[in-house]
Amino acid sequence: MKSKVLSTAILLSCFYMAQAQQKTKPEDTEVWEPIPKVVTAKNVVVEPPSDAVILFDGKNLNEWVTTEDRNKPAQWTVANNVLTVKKNAGNIETKRAFKNYQLHIEWQIPAGISGTGQGRGNSGIFLASIGKGDAGYELQVLDSYNNKTYVNGMAGSIYKQFAPLANPTRKPGEWQSYDVIWTAPEFNTDGSVKSAARVTVMFNGVLVQNDITLKGPTQYIGEPGYRQQHGAAPIKLQAHGDPSEPISFRNIWIREL
Repeated sequence: MKSKVLSTAILLSCFYMAQAQQKTKPEDTEVWEPIPKVVTAKNVVVEPPSDAVILFDGKNLNEWVTTEDRNKPAQWTVANNVLTVKKNAGNIETKRAFKNYQLHIEWQIPAGISGTGQGRGNSGIFLASIGKGDAGYELQVLDSYNNKTYVNGMAGSIYKQFAPLANPTRKPGEWQSYDVIWTAPEFNTDGSVKSAARVTVMFNGVLVQNDITLKGPTQYIGEPGYRQQHGAAPIKLQAHGDPSEPISFRNIWIREL
């Protein structure tokens, strides 16, 4: 009898959770104020140090695979030392998995970008990919130069969690850079969180995330939380589904810490 009561309680709990999820909307977790101050900044090009792993040097995608099928090579476009999103090819991620690291990556919104809000140069850098699609911890990429959107979804934000401390976004057509210090979460043997993920982000040389503690992987609808135990993970680049022109990346390297 006790087991039947317990099973019924679990089923009812799952039912109510599903009902609550259906009532939750994406905009429920959008934050619009305060708006980070605009800071004029230059692109920061940092050449890889001697102990760096080169993830993209402008020549090929040998370090990358397709997220949906890791047995399939990445299919994005490489030309003129630049990597450009190929949206119908899906997300790509590194062959290698990383735990704690220093990452440098440069990205460019095309000069002729169209669209507004989240539909303008949208992409993302998942600092730890923990599954197919957009599963993981996302550092947002977006045209945030005179482009209004919710502040926890603008460039430099940890998407739907933390707005950037400032907005140093440069004009479309100009290169931008992120320098990231990532500390992966640690889990106890029972799957509970021993220590949460932490991240520091410099955006065009400006500090926009200062050793913040993440609430969990990115959650588009509802509140984030640590629902999946994981260790070292690939780094993922997003092919977002918005109709704006595809963005580009270059000079991607990483140092394991």
